[in-house]
Amino acid sequence: MADLYLKALESERKALWATCRLKGLAKGTPERLRIAALDEQIAAHKARKQG
Repeated sequence: MADLYLKALESERKALWATCRLKGLAKGTPERLRIAALDEQIAAHKARKQG
């Protein structure tokens, strides 16, 4: 069964990353901080899922 929560997190991260690349946003901007937070959530979710 598809993990919709994980797909939603990865989709949001991908969209934010595309925006950051398009606009050339530097580190420390709210978008880049959200990407870092999403990375942590994705890693925690994958770890919880594996064991």
